[in-house]
Amino acid sequence: MIVLPNNLHHNRICFTFTGGKKFGNAVARNRAKRLGREAYRLIKEQVLGGYDLILLLYPESGKTTLSIRMEQLQSLYKKAGLLNEIYSACVN
Repeated sequence: MIVLPNNLHHNRICFTFTGGKKFGNAVARNRAKRLGREAYRLIKEQVLGGYDLILLLYPESGKTTLSIRMEQLQSLYKKAGLLNEIYSACVN
């Protein structure tokens, strides 16, 4: 994950892939992006605003679910110090 301040009150987020087509076919890439966007939508109230976020997605050996993607994003945001303090206590 790459984090840059953007001097706005909201975040902008981008999902990109490793190795281009090595990630899978277009269906797999689109599904991964949809899961990432939905996971972000569900937890964006927990994330501090004012940043550009670039997330690099890696192919996984199984089906990634929405709950798994949410846990991954929360963990990344916590490590980057972007979770509101109220919510960071809830993340293991």
